[in-house]
Amino acid sequence: MKQSPMGIDIIMTNTTENITKNSAIGVFDSGLGGLTAVRELQRLMPHENIVYLGDTARVPYGTKSRETITKYALQDFDFLKQFGVKLTIAACGTVSSVVDPATLEAEGLYTGVIRPAVLAAINATKNGKIAVIGTSATIRSGSYKRLINEIMPEAEVYEKDCPMFVPLVENGFVGRDNLPCTMIAREYLEPLKKTGVDTLIMGCTHYPIIADVIGDVMGDGVKLISSGGEAGRYASELLRENNLLSDRETEGKVTLYCTDSVELFRENAVHFLGELDNAEIKGCTLE
Repeated sequence: MKQSPMGIDIIMTNTTENITKNSAIGVFDSGLGGLTAVRELQRLMPHENIVYLGDTARVPYGTKSRETITKYALQDFDFLKQFGVKLTIAACGTVSSVVDPATLEAEGLYTGVIRPAVLAAINATKNGKIAVIGTSATIRSGSYKRLINEIMPEAEVYEKDCPMFVPLVENGFVGRDNLPCTMIAREYLEPLKKTGVDTLIMGCTHYPIIADVIGDVMGDGVKLISSGGEAGRYASELLRENNLLSDRETEGKVTLYCTDSVELFRENAVHFLGELDNAEIKGCTLE
């Protein structure tokens, strides 16, 4: 493992002979949440091809054991490797928190979502009080808190697991007018608001879809950090540093794979990406 000048942990292997500037970027998540990273990649690098895998048949990962999460992550990773991707993003807070990056044998560059989100939060906070919300597995791992205090020892970090947010998002229960979503958000977040934090890391890539609801509870004075969005921005810098930005002039192709219903995936993916005219959606199996 080495570290880029930006401070992102990356893994390089010796199997990069076939990687070119125009190879695709690979992104995986337990479900739809990683599309927040895809959206940022499309915004910053519209000429890149992107292959995305959402393991919707087994979502959420955050309620499962470390062993199961690692098993699933390796299967996701192996699936993307067949496309010869030049960069792989684990756009999943749970995987990024629980799985040792050394176990992911990337052909090219690899990054998770934790360090990019932490660096953004540290840059954003004014009072040194940072909240982290994520899946139960992410919060149990203490990965965000540990890295925040490693870089900013004086920071006060407050963590809260929000296990119901992922199934709400995956099933389309989102928005200010959705009573279950707003009620659950208040239950989870009102104690965090009382701590006086001025920055909140959405440590699961599903959570930005309900950022309006989260923001309503936390108030205007709290900066929300999207782990998926930050990962997308840092991926762009990694490719630039390694001279791997695409040189094609046409719009990149986006291929989305899911392990459960394609129809349901398409229906919910619009909440993340908007129009899907330039995206091809396919089903796949991993086991």
